Amino acid sequence: MNNKIKLLDGSYGFQLNKHLEKPVDHDPLWSSRALITDPEAVIKTHMDYIQVGVDIIETNTYQASIEGFMQYLNISKEESYQLIQKAVELAKIAVARCEKMGFKKPLIAGSVGPYGAYLHDGSEYTGSYMQHVSEDTLRQFHEPRIDALIKSKVDLLAIETIPSKKEALVILDVVRKYPDVKVWVSFSCKWDGVHTNSNDNFCEAAVEVYESDPAQIVAVGVNCIAPHAVEPLIKPINQGREKPIPLIVYANSGENYDPQTGWDNNCEKLEEYIPTWLNLGAKIIGGCCRVCANYIEKIKYEVDKWESEKNK
Repeated sequence: MNNKIKLLDGSYGFQLNKHLEKPVDHDPLWSSRALITDPEAVIKTHMDYIQVGVDIIETNTYQASIEGFMQYLNISKEESYQLIQKAVELAKIAVARCEKMGFKKPLIAGSVGPYGAYLHDGSEYTGSYMQHVSEDTLRQFHEPRIDALIKSKVDLLAIETIPSKKEALVILDVVRKYPDVKVWVSFSCKWDGVHTNSNDNFCEAAVEVYESDPAQIVAVGVNCIAPHAVEPLIKPINQGREKPIPLIVYANSGENYDPQTGWDNNCEKLEEYIPTWLNLGAKIIGGCCRVCANYIEKIKYEVDKWESEKNK
C-alpha cells in the first residue's frame, strides 16, 4: 500500500449473478455457495473487476464461515476450512488469467464479514445480535476463517460491514496473532450521519479502532451505505488531526431493499461523490451492493481525474 489512491472492486454477489443461471440473493450462504456449485463463475466475477482496472479484489468469503458451511452444505469442519481457502485459490486463478491477458496484478483482500451475516437475518444492518453474543463467541467464530485466509496468503484482510466497535476490536485482537498482516476495518452505519448500526458513535469508533493498531490497519471507514450518507460520517474523523487517518469508502448504489418487494431501483450517482470523499482523506474507493464492474469504471474515471488535477 502506498500513497496512490487504491481502486477496490464492487459488489461481488451482484456481479456474480451475471454468471449464474439462478441468483444467489436469498441463499443463506449468499455468493459463497458458488465456491461449491460454480467455481468458474467465481473466477469470472473476479476477472470482470480486474479487467476494469481495480487495484484490489476481495475473496468470495464475506458470508463464508466454518459454521455456515457445516450447517448448509453438510460438510465437515476441515472441509469447511478448506473451502474458505479455495476461495483464495480461485481469486489467484483469476489474477493469473488476467495477467496473461496483459492486465495489471491486483492485491487480494480476504473478505471477513460480521457474525450477523452468518445469521442470515439482516442483523449486520441492525447490530441486534451484539446484545446477546459474547466476545468469546465472536472470537471462536472469526478465528478459523481468518486463519484460513491468512494461511492461503491473501495480501491483506477486509474486515467489513461491521456494525459495532466491539466486534471490530474482537476481530483485531484475533488478527494481532499475525503481526505482519495488514487490514482495513469498514463499518456498516445508519444514514443519520453519526452512528454505526449498533448505535456506536462512528467517528469515535473509527478513531479508536485505528489508533488501537495503526501499524496493521491501512484504513478505516464505511461500506454498504447510501452515497449521500457518507460525508457526514467521515468528515469529522480528520478534522484537527495533524496526521490524517487513511479512510476507506465503498458505498452501495443508494437503492433501498425490501425483503418482500426487492430493490426500489432509485439509484444515486455514486461517482459524483468521489471527489468529496477523496478530499476528506479516502485512500481506498470502491463499491458495495448493486455496484457492478461497469460502475467501477465510472468510479475509476473520477479517481484518475482527481489524482491528475491534484498532481498538476
